[in-house]
Amino acid sequence: MRAIGQDTFGGPEVLKVVEAEKPVPGPAEVLVRVHAAGVNPTDAWHRSTGGLAGTGAPVRLGWDVSGVVEAVGLGVTLFRPGDEVFGMPRQPLPAGTYAEYVVSPARHLTLKPAGLPHTEAAALPLAGLTAWQALVDTAGVRPGQRVLVHAAAGGVGHLAVQIAKARGAYVIGTASAAKHAFVRGLGADEVVDYRTTDFAETVRDVDVVVDAVGGAYGPRSLRTLRPGGLVVSLASPAEAALAEEAERLGVRAQFMVVEADGAGMRELAALVASGTLKVRVDTVLPLEDAAKAHELAESGRTTGKLVLSVAE
Repeated sequence: MRAIGQDTFGGPEVLKVVEAEKPVPGPAEVLVRVHAAGVNPTDAWHRSTGGLAGTGAPVRLGWDVSGVVEAVGLGVTLFRPGDEVFGMPRQPLPAGTYAEYVVSPARHLTLKPAGLPHTEAAALPLAGLTAWQALVDTAGVRPGQRVLVHAAAGGVGHLAVQIAKARGAYVIGTASAAKHAFVRGLGADEVVDYRTTDFAETVRDVDVVVDAVGGAYGPRSLRTLRPGGLVVSLASPAEAALAEEAERLGVRAQFMVVEADGAGMRELAALVASGTLKVRVDTVLPLEDAAKAHELAESGRTTGKLVLSVAE
């Protein structure tokens, strides 16, 4: 099969098309013929540094997948060949969805909603599960709470806005002025232009902050919280100082890593099927243009998600 590989860590240029052996599903696994694979910021991090894999060597990239089950391993009862599925296999371990075929634990996938194109389905899992696990599993967002979403037009952000609204929250997003109409269209009640306005000086009484930006955004976000409020940081594991500062201010801060989650995928699929959640795909590129997709991802100019089309 064709796949995207790399011999060394580095920039997007290290990615190349390679020939790889078609995988075989083991017990409790399924073989998926990949129709589309999502591209995420963590992919670029793993490409350049190895990320959380901890192997000291490059890994096959890609966690988002949408495709068709081709074979099932011993003991699989959830799916059968021909089922259209999508999900985020194995995260945070390597999955390798930038390929024509991928093997996934069956319970890391769910059935793709009918009518949802594979390119849109592949854009949803990692970013959608990140938003869901931050807002629902970690923060427990309830109706009437105030939620601040940073980078609200980004891959995680635009889904977090919609999920928070679906939970009954009042949502404030930060985005550049050019993207305000898009963010309001997602359901945001307020949008702050981070280039001209200091959100830390103007936003108050927030219950939950979802921070996918990192850096100074974490400490500044603490100032927006009401007593007991929570910053969920998605950007940097070096958060000890942030947690200490939060405790001093009478608020909370937690760093979160998204996990493979079939139950969460079913929740996202239900929101999509009901029309409550829509994923924005910025650009679709063929598999062989993975390097170009990474260049676009690192430019910071995309709205929504980037996707690799693998099979027509």
